[in-house]
Amino acid sequence: MLESIPKAGAAIVQKTWAERLNDEPELESDADEQLLMTIPFSGQANIHSVLLYTAPTTSAPKTVKLFKNRDDLDFSMASELHPTQIIEVPPPVPGADVFELPLNRAHWNATTSVTLFFEDNWSDGEEDVTKVGYVGFKGQFMKLTREPVNFLYEAAANPQDHVSIPGVGGIGSVLPGQ
Repeated sequence: MLESIPKAGAAIVQKTWAERLNDEPELESDADEQLLMTIPFSGQANIHSVLLYTAPTTSAPKTVKLFKNRDDLDFSMASELHPTQIIEVPPPVPGADVFELPLNRAHWNATTSVTLFFEDNWSDGEEDVTKVGYVGFKGQFMKLTREPVNFLYEAAANPQDHVSIPGVGGIGSVLPGQ
C-alpha cells in the first residue's frame, strides 16, 4: 500500500460484510488522487466481480486499473503497463450499497493476487484525496497446500494383490445367463 495511512488497506479488506458500510476504517490517499493497493490471496481464486464501497463524495474513485498476479508494481509502472482490466466506477449515490463491478471471467482464473490502481476520482482534479471504504471479491477460492498427496499407482497389476471373486474361473469364461 502506497501513499496512505499505514494498515488502512488491510483494515478495509478485513471488514466483514456486515461492516461494509461503516465509515471507519477508510483507505485514503495522502499526496494526490492516486492509490495503489495489492491484495494477496492465500490460494488461487477465480474472480467474477469486485465489490467496492465509498462514501458518496467526489473523493470516490472513478477509474480503477486491475492487475492480476503482479506484486511488483509502483505508481509509474501501474500508469504505464497495460492492466488486466480497467473498471469505470459509477458515481456514488447517497444511500447506495456496495457496487458490484463485474469482471471478464476469462482473465481472472488462477488468481493469486490482485493489484488495484485507483487512478482518479470524481472530483475531476479538484480534490487530491481518493477514499475507499470497502473492497471485496466474488468468485471461487481454492486453497493451495504444500502437503504431500498420498495415492496408489500400479504400473502393472499383480494378480496376487487382488481378492478373487468366488465362482469366477477366468475372464470371459462364463457369460451371464448361461
